[in-house]
Amino acid sequence: MNTEVRKTRRYGFGNILVEFLGSMNLAITVLSGIAIASIIGTILRQNEPYQNYIIKFGPFWHDMFVSMGLYDIYGAWWFVSLLFFLLLTTSVCVVRNGPQMIIDMRNFRINASRNSLRAFHNNAQWKIESDRESLIQNITSHMQAEGYNIRSKEHEDHTMIAAMRGGVNRLGYIFTHLAIVVVCVGSVIMYNMPLKYAIFSGDVKIETDNTLPASKVPAKSVLKSDNPSYRGAVSISEGQSANIIFLNIEDGFLIQELPFQIELKDFRIEHYDSGQPKSFESDLVIHDDELDAPLEATISVNHPLIYRGNAIYQASFNDGGSKLSLRAWPLNDPALKTLDIEGAVFGDVAMKVDDTPYTIELSDFRKFNINPIESENNSKKFKNFGPNFTFKVRDEQGQAREYVNYMFPIEQEGRLFMLSGVRSSVADTFRYLYIPADANGSVKRFMQFYAAMQDKKVVSKVVSQTITDMLAGLVSEKRLEISKGMNITTRRLVSLFAKDGLTALNEHIQKNIPVAQRQKATATYFDILRKTLGNLYINILQQEGLDITQGVSKSDSDFFDDALTVIGNINVYGAPFYLEMKDFEHIQASGLQIARAPGKEIIVFGCVMLIIGIFIMFYIQQRRCWVWVANKQESGYEVIFAGSCNRNERDFAQDFKKIKQRLAHRLGLSVDDENH
Repeated sequence: MNTEVRKTRRYGFGNILVEFLGSMNLAITVLSGIAIASIIGTILRQNEPYQNYIIKFGPFWHDMFVSMGLYDIYGAWWFVSLLFFLLLTTSVCVVRNGPQMIIDMRNFRINASRNSLRAFHNNAQWKIESDRESLIQNITSHMQAEGYNIRSKEHEDHTMIAAMRGGVNRLGYIFTHLAIVVVCVGSVIMYNMPLKYAIFSGDVKIETDNTLPASKVPAKSVLKSDNPSYRGAVSISEGQSANIIFLNIEDGFLIQELPFQIELKDFRIEHYDSGQPKSFESDLVIHDDELDAPLEATISVNHPLIYRGNAIYQASFNDGGSKLSLRAWPLNDPALKTLDIEGAVFGDVAMKVDDTPYTIELSDFRKFNINPIESENNSKKFKNFGPNFTFKVRDEQGQAREYVNYMFPIEQEGRLFMLSGVRSSVADTFRYLYIPADANGSVKRFMQFYAAMQDKKVVSKVVSQTITDMLAGLVSEKRLEISKGMNITTRRLVSLFAKDGLTALNEHIQKNIPVAQRQKATATYFDILRKTLGNLYINILQQEGLDITQGVSKSDSDFFDDALTVIGNINVYGAPFYLEMKDFEHIQASGLQIARAPGKEIIVFGCVMLIIGIFIMFYIQQRRCWVWVANKQESGYEVIFAGSCNRNERDFAQDFKKIKQRLAHRLGLSVDDENH
């Protein structure tokens, strides 16, 4: 313990701290942490809306990742700390060792001793009878011919000739360390650390209300155009323009003002035969007060426009407010009074059903929908299901369900269906109703059938006819009483089934039928219900003018079964109407990503320095040779030739042997003349 105290006092805490900060262990630890963080940041997409992460990972892991800062890993406090320590430890290393390395590049170590040279692994010793001046000249000329720089010095009893090659090897270490410093500085600028600090200090506030229009976002959530670094996105419809972008940060966003305005003149997209996107590009017009005339340019994927330090990328495409012509089919109106609606994506349409107000929020339109289908050999193929639109139906309490309806019928197992998906929240998957389509590809027959089920007069007439037919063979004094009871029960069954599907029927049976009789009663109820609805369906076919004297065709029979399946699950639909898309005017929008990263050039410069430094370290070796020539003795001049290398000793040993042989030959010696 006393030894440690004395050591601390001798060197001082400052020296110990400097040694720690400049240590290789700390640098490797910090680099490992940054490497792991970079891998996570590459795999996990950064700065997306939190809702996307909740859907993907679930609430538990979402909260865990938020606490660890994994959604904005390059701005997390611990990652910034790692960058700071890497910057600090590398800077300390450069300051401590850089000057000595520069000195070492020019230090030929001209004062090496005789004994130290004899101790080298690579050495040779000769006795040479020659003229001293000629001997020194031959050695010097030969080492220069081998590519070495020469320094010589006369001592009292000997002459030292020092040769060095690849002294710039030390620059490799300096360049690599300086490159890390430059990259860290560039990263601090590129990832906009000043903005992170402004958010932390409260000078900038993240807006969390994603429904708030840009014009009403508070000033604290708007960044001025002089912000040095940013990366955000904006969607611009054809013929429209924008001078802002949205930055996704944590659970909200910020608005970044641009120093210019971008207009989308035209958006084009090419598709494969299957309907999948092949390529897309945007014709942009840049309006800027610094320009004499607007700048027109076309961008596409991987071909951005660079303007005033801003890189404008073609990132995506979406709907730009397409105009939709819709028809609302009521699901609880026996009169089946349809309503034609005109709306546009991102707009709302107000309507009333039975004096109850609803709001239709049109949120998206897609002209092409490429979905996988099973082929005959069980291999997956893709098919275009045609246009669809997404919307929400919001009631007067503010609760809403989301729907997606297809414009054209989809073929399934040889039958045509209109697909309508519904979900209660974005975290859920869509559950689809397969509404059978008639021969005209319309929902008209289904809607007429469903409306007839809710028409009490029509149902009463059909029920009476059905019960009469069922009791035609019954001879009983209580026939009238039985018929009356069956009429009441059947009308109730039809009403329950039309209102809430199979759920209502099951609840009715559970509530009113004893357990012992429940199975038999269920079979009887469903048999009566099916026969009644079958007669009701035949009436619909007759109204269409179909000839059913020879019986109902298989396709019409399948339609009836599919219709019952849909009505049996109608309680999950939630909306009091079905929206059919009759026509549309497609308006497209281009999704642009705009980034300004002044630190990028600094990082690129640092990477170039790093490559140069690594190249110098690996491919340029610092090699040193010394020739110690003693003053003349009786036996001649004693010559000691030795060499060393800072890397690849085995390769140097082979090169040294060849240099030694060539030098010996030049001095008129043979290998046998070498003294060991």
